[in-house]
Amino acid sequence: MKLKEYEALEKKRIKRNISLMEEGVVFIDLKAAYIDESVKIGRGTVIYPCVVLEGDVVIGEDCVIGQNTRIVDSVIGDGTQVQSSVILQSRVGSDTTVGPFAYLRPNSTIGDGCKVGDFVEVKNSALGDGSKASHLTYIGDSDVGQDVNLGCGVVFVNYDGTSKYRSVVDDGAFIGCNSNLISPVHIGEKAYVAAGSTITEDVPDGALYVARSRGRTLRDWVEKRGILKKKK
Repeated sequence: MKLKEYEALEKKRIKRNISLMEEGVVFIDLKAAYIDESVKIGRGTVIYPCVVLEGDVVIGEDCVIGQNTRIVDSVIGDGTQVQSSVILQSRVGSDTTVGPFAYLRPNSTIGDGCKVGDFVEVKNSALGDGSKASHLTYIGDSDVGQDVNLGCGVVFVNYDGTSKYRSVVDDGAFIGCNSNLISPVHIGEKAYVAAGSTITEDVPDGALYVARSRGRTLRDWVEKRGILKKKK
């Protein structure tokens, strides 16, 4: 790209941002946001530096789009905050928080009042109103109901090397930390999955599912192996 072409594009971009500001959008740095002509943003929404909005993006009113966020062909509801995350061809409801460092891949739907926290990836899945995945979780090819809690390190194991499968988690369920859901499985309404479990079968409504081997303590094992000398 030649310098004159670049300068013309930059002038057009700044002009676009000024027009959005006149419509009630708040920019932290007017020159550091990259917004396509097709993007629609509601009044009161705050755009931080290094935000990239591409394609058919619709952002509601009173949102916060944090620094280093990229949104492509997606819809964001009113009052939602997105911090340093990537959202592609997905829908996010109102009063929801996304990020930092979350990744919503195509065909994902996040409801109202949800939390998709740091290092959470969602792919071709739905997360119902009020549900939370606060950190370090992968939700793939699954339907998660309302008011579900997904603990740290939960993984929906949707691919067996040949085919992909879909799981369902019903309303009010609680999935403990470090659990693996081997799709396809169905977790019933208000069911509990104990932390550290691997789920390979359906869990009925209101049930507790525990899948752990019993731990053992081998005393003085380190000294007997000669790994460390026992301190006097």
